Amino acid sequence: MLRRLVLTAAASAAALSSVPAGPATALPAGSVTSAESLKSLGPAIAYVEPLLSPAPSPASATAPNPALMPPPARDEDSRDRLTVTVSDAGSGADGTYELRCHPDGGSHPDVSGACSALDRGARWGKDPFAPVSPGAMCTMQYGGPATAHVTGTWAGRPVDTRFDRGDGCQISRWNSLTPLLPELRS
Repeated sequence: MLRRLVLTAAASAAALSSVPAGPATALPAGSVTSAESLKSLGPAIAYVEPLLSPAPSPASATAPNPALMPPPARDEDSRDRLTVTVSDAGSGADGTYELRCHPDGGSHPDVSGACSALDRGARWGKDPFAPVSPGAMCTMQYGGPATAHVTGTWAGRPVDTRFDRGDGCQISRWNSLTPLLPELRS
């Protein structure tokens, strides 16, 4: 979905950048009465015409405007697929698991819990797979030798990240994605 939004924004920006620049023309109030008279002002007006159309009637207010809608979803954009490889976690948690969300499936031991954890962490402007910020103050706490490698696609973006439990920040990052990553005690 994010990929569709980015593509729509890029297409809009490209379309607007191709509009030839012309002199600005001030119009007296009330002088423009129809879309035809606006078109006489030049090609740039075609881009603002939908914004200047009269308010929709109550019957058509709920109908989507096809000009303002993102492109249709492609099948491969709607699938969240991850491969999770866990090592040195002990207690039978080591292994490689497949996870699919929306719809849920795969070989992960807790598919619905893992998808829910990812959904909770994926808010606008937040990346559930983001590394610890450079310069973050982290406790010098060792959480054990466990590591995880997560690859695939989430929210239309590629994922290739590693997790460990080498300090307090890394432990917190790991714990924020349980049960995608196994719950471990420090």
